[in-house]
Amino acid sequence: MKRLSPWLIAALALGYLFLYGPILSLIVYSFNESRLVTVWGGFSTKWYSELAGNEKLLGAAWLSLKIAAASATGAMILGTLCAIVLVRFGRFRGRLLFSSMTTAPLVMPEVITGLSLLLLFVFLQQVTGWPDGRSALTIVIAHITFATAYVVLVVQARLSQMDRSLEEAALDLGARPLKVFLTITLPLIAPSLIAGWLLAFTLSLDDLVVASFVSGPGSSTLPMVVFSSVRLGLSPEINALATILIVTVAVVVIIAAWMLARRERG
Repeated sequence: MKRLSPWLIAALALGYLFLYGPILSLIVYSFNESRLVTVWGGFSTKWYSELAGNEKLLGAAWLSLKIAAASATGAMILGTLCAIVLVRFGRFRGRLLFSSMTTAPLVMPEVITGLSLLLLFVFLQQVTGWPDGRSALTIVIAHITFATAYVVLVVQARLSQMDRSLEEAALDLGARPLKVFLTITLPLIAPSLIAGWLLAFTLSLDDLVVASFVSGPGSSTLPMVVFSSVRLGLSPEINALATILIVTVAVVVIIAAWMLARRERG
């Protein structure tokens, strides 16, 4: 095995420090005794107990998780269908327009996306009476709108590289197209579906700009609550909540990576 040079090791260490140093400092300061988030006052876990009684913060976190899960699921379904159309249906009239529309949210500024969705919801409410004001549902629809584009890219890449001989053999043996898709195609593209779902979940959980446009009373997500508290000074309870979310996401990512690696070996 070739040994790494000291310069390469130093560059690697600096890279990891740049990426994960802020996260580590946040985790460390979540155990800070002082109320000032930038002044170390000794080790303490009191902010975790304080967090347990902060209904506003926990409610916003729970709402964000539910919105992210629903948005990721919807984006995964729509993105998979769009990717199948783009890869399996060949050239058709309107393909260029369809492909451009599915990837447009990738380059569209979030302010423009949020404003256009707000105007759309207001127009629909005036014409049809739905939606009845802005709520968590409008946030989910908005997040599905821009997260679908990311899922399309991930699933489309996997479908374009997949060997179709197994599907063709199953069709030659008399299997119906739906059964072929469920028993052969879907398991083969499962890693990309998981990756797309996790990416959409993260994008939804992190979104602030779009959600600020399409949310209403009682539907403030965690990024909105955290951003509004910046003006008055961040509370150490936010560090505690962020630490819990980081650990949870890390565990989920590790489990997903382990499952994908196990599947690849199988």
